[in-house]
Amino acid sequence: MVAIGSDHAGYEYKEQLKELLGELKLPFKDFGPDTAESTDYPDWAHKVARSVSSGECERGILVCGTGIGMAIVANKHKGVRAASCESVTAARLARRHNDANVLTIGARLTGWEAVVDIVKTFFSEPFEGGRHERRVQKIHTLTSL
Repeated sequence: MVAIGSDHAGYEYKEQLKELLGELKLPFKDFGPDTAESTDYPDWAHKVARSVSSGECERGILVCGTGIGMAIVANKHKGVRAASCESVTAARLARRHNDANVLTIGARLTGWEAVVDIVKTFFSEPFEGGRHERRVQKIHTLTSL
């Protein structure tokens, strides 16, 4: 299950993502909002990230103006590895090297055609494991440097 959410800046893309996910045969849960009225991105990022952190949803997609605010909020949740991706290469490496489980997108930065390719890549690329596994494990471990 894919959790999706947006703020007002990402609302149109979120609605289009529902169609794309349907075409890709990926079940999803829309955490909102239900309109394009002005809203606060942390509210939606927390809902989506909570669902991924709890295991209710396997992955998530969040859309705001830049993708940055959503990523910052989502990464506050245990087990969430959110990556803001503006290219297919970033999405590929976020999955392969970081085992990213939440994709954040900037609707004001990335055209819809690119978003389609980014989403397809994010959901088709596997995590490579190996040397990257050790690094990913360190993300959620508190250590002092």
